[in-house]
Amino acid sequence: MAGHEFSEPPDRRKVADSPVDPLAAEQTRHACDPAFQHGVVVGFDGSTSSERALAYAIGMARRSGSGLIIVHVANRLPTTVWAGCEPPVFVDVPDHRTEVLGLELACADYLSEVPWILVERGGDICHELEEVGREYSADAIVVGSTHGIVGRMFGSVAGRLARRAQRPVVVIP
Repeated sequence: MAGHEFSEPPDRRKVADSPVDPLAAEQTRHACDPAFQHGVVVGFDGSTSSERALAYAIGMARRSGSGLIIVHVANRLPTTVWAGCEPPVFVDVPDHRTEVLGLELACADYLSEVPWILVERGGDICHELEEVGREYSADAIVVGSTHGIVGRMFGSVAGRLARRAQRPVVVIP
């Protein structure tokens, strides 16, 4: 495989060897706080529409007596592997915006009404919101609507999420 090299692990096991129990590996990767099971997931990036979605999600969580799972999906930039004709891959770029958002949320008085956590993910926004919703068995996912030419050209996050989600999606204008 051009451009890729797999190093041998220190314990000399082959890379192809996988853990005996793949379910256990999946559970350790996505361990979530049980206090937030059946909570409300909200996508948040600090934009005006995501702030409105957060306000609505706070009210939902308060009324239902559940926790709030605030999800920030960090940027991933496509890059090209130059060795041969390899397909494009995604590289994680450090996104300090999550830390800034976390500090802003920690100082916000309006979040004192409900228990909340901030989850950072990287990748496709729709996929990651649905994945967090699945992991926490969320009762709903709340997102802000997308305005502008980008949403019209590529489809809005809210629209794509509403079509593929396995739980209720609330879109806040």
